Amino acid sequence: MESVNLQEQENREQVIDLRKTFMVIMAAKWRILLMAIMVTVLVGVVVFGMPKVYRATSTLLIEAQQAQAIKIEEVYGFNSMQQEYYLTQFEIIKSRAVAERVFHQFNILEHPEFQGKSSLTNDLVKLIKSALPFLPSEPSLDQEAAAARKMTKTLNRFIDRISVSPIRRTQLVQISFESEDPKLARDIANALGQAYIESQLDARMGITQKANTWLGGRLEELRQRLEDSEKRLERFREDNNLVDVAGITSLDARELQQLTDDITSARSRKAQAEGLWQLLERYKNNYQRLQSLPEVTSHPSIQNVRRELITVERKVSELAQVYGPKHPKMVAAQAELKTVQENLRRQIQELVAGIQKELESADQNLVALEQQLKEARSVFSGLSSVETEYRRLQREVETNRTLFDNFLGRQKETEVAGDFNSPVARFTDFATMPTDPVKPKRKLIILLAFVASVGLGMVVALVFDALNDTVKSPKDVETLLRHRALGYIPRLKKRLAQKDKTFAFFDDQQKMYSEAVRSIRTSLSLMALDKPLKVIEVTSSLPEEGKSTASLNLAFAFSSLEKVLLIDADMRKPTVASRLELPPYQAGLADCIGGTEELDDCIIRDVRGIDVMPAGAVPLNPLELLSGDKLSKLLAELSSRYDKIIIDTPPVQAVSDALVIAPKADAVVLVVKADSTRSPVVQHVLAKLHQAHARVYGVVVNQLATDKQTSYYGGSSEYGYYQAYEQPADKA
Repeated sequence: MESVNLQEQENREQVIDLRKTFMVIMAAKWRILLMAIMVTVLVGVVVFGMPKVYRATSTLLIEAQQAQAIKIEEVYGFNSMQQEYYLTQFEIIKSRAVAERVFHQFNILEHPEFQGKSSLTNDLVKLIKSALPFLPSEPSLDQEAAAARKMTKTLNRFIDRISVSPIRRTQLVQISFESEDPKLARDIANALGQAYIESQLDARMGITQKANTWLGGRLEELRQRLEDSEKRLERFREDNNLVDVAGITSLDARELQQLTDDITSARSRKAQAEGLWQLLERYKNNYQRLQSLPEVTSHPSIQNVRRELITVERKVSELAQVYGPKHPKMVAAQAELKTVQENLRRQIQELVAGIQKELESADQNLVALEQQLKEARSVFSGLSSVETEYRRLQREVETNRTLFDNFLGRQKETEVAGDFNSPVARFTDFATMPTDPVKPKRKLIILLAFVASVGLGMVVALVFDALNDTVKSPKDVETLLRHRALGYIPRLKKRLAQKDKTFAFFDDQQKMYSEAVRSIRTSLSLMALDKPLKVIEVTSSLPEEGKSTASLNLAFAFSSLEKVLLIDADMRKPTVASRLELPPYQAGLADCIGGTEELDDCIIRDVRGIDVMPAGAVPLNPLELLSGDKLSKLLAELSSRYDKIIIDTPPVQAVSDALVIAPKADAVVLVVKADSTRSPVVQHVLAKLHQAHARVYGVVVNQLATDKQTSYYGGSSEYGYYQAYEQPADKA
């Protein structure tokens, strides 16, 4: 809840600050408006004295791909398909070289528009230098240096008037030139585009010629290199008797591959023969075992004998079932079986012997193949080195021939295309003579000057208000002085006579003034409810703050309720007697304290309802006169006669009289002139009063401009109440 209240308070303060800012601006509105009008008039005079400036614009199309008789873009070294190409062309158009072409073409150096014109600043500088000869001056230049300097300055002024604007997402670029002469602006805008095109053509022609010269110089060197490499290749062929190196090497390679395959097969056969021989060697004395070996039984010759053996054995078995052992058929069958068995044994023995021979043959064949492979590899190795060298020489010839052909073709291209180059750009729109000036934009400048001067005036008003630390309202008494504000006294119109101002409290046309004084009286009365308040001292910080007027009006306000005495204690510059139209020789406070006059003779009775004790004869030492006990005794005696005693004292900052009287008074009222007295001065005065043990009841803001305060606090505030009340009466 507390945070919400703080937030609301901050919001209120922010709104009040904005209102105060608005009030400051409204208070200075006529000064701001006057300054704005003066500045606008001055700017208008200057603007209407400026010459009219015209702008002519031509449009170029930057070609994306230039037409060539033969394609030789590589010679020029650019790629027109890249974005950087267009950016480069834009910068070339804006370059100094292009501008110089047109500059010399139109003889701008002698053109009157581009001559250095005398300005107010230059004239002022020359005047100061002539008046103060001791100031350092520019060193004198010789004729050539002066001409170069003039040329540079004029060219810079010329370039400043050129503008190049690419059109987004297109290949178009606009070239503009500004001049006081519309015809000159048109001609130069077109000439700039033409100068750019010609400069690019000249540059490309120069590049073509340089490329042709360079290519011609390199061509003879490449031709000689090609011929030398071809001679070396031919000589190498003759030395090695080479006809077709590729065919020979491929044939040798196939032969090596075949020998390698044969050696692999020979090794396989040898391994098989060795394995079989080792097995037969183990069982060579065991016929039955040999007969049952799969390696033996699988041999074709053995299989044939075995089939025959099986057939004879089946025959013997069948005969044995019919005939006896000695039967001739049986005997013949047994003999045939024996013959077959012998044949099987002999076949097995021959097989064993054949396997041994096969092993020996495989071994011999393998050795022969390996020897042949070794010899073939030696021959192939020699051919490979020859081929390698041959290939190297052949590559060298091919490389030199390629370079020579390329350079020769490029030279022919540059020779043919050297005199045929399409322009890098072309005009899409030539500049026309402008009819309306682009500078100065008089209406806009005058309008901006008025707006800027109004804004500057507001800023100046706010700055001065921020620097103004004077007391401007009762609110400032509380915020700046940290003291109680008893009220304010409105500022009267300047045309009123002094007598009308003195008795404005009784004027029916100044009800707001009288009510403001009554409000001060009420504030003092409410503060004195629990303690006596008879003697009231009224003082100020500085002279001319209206303390005497406040004393008179406060006395008039209390006189309607009580018996009041007004004492003029300002013996150095008394004003009460003159304002009340009393004779200057009237006896008063100085005479009473000095003992030269009786008390009753020093008091003027019933002046507009109050008794008045003037200052009297001005003494030589007012401070010593007021410092004695006589003043205290006099105030004690007067307190028995009057309900209120108002003492008008001198300003605190001027003399110390008010500080001497302050302890003797029941209350001290400090009068501050609105929007005039600085707050540090008032704070210093309050500190002095407190140091003198004065009972400061509060501060009265005098001569307050109520119209300004009404605009600040709002139309329904206290400041505008009586003004609104008086309007019907005025109409009536």
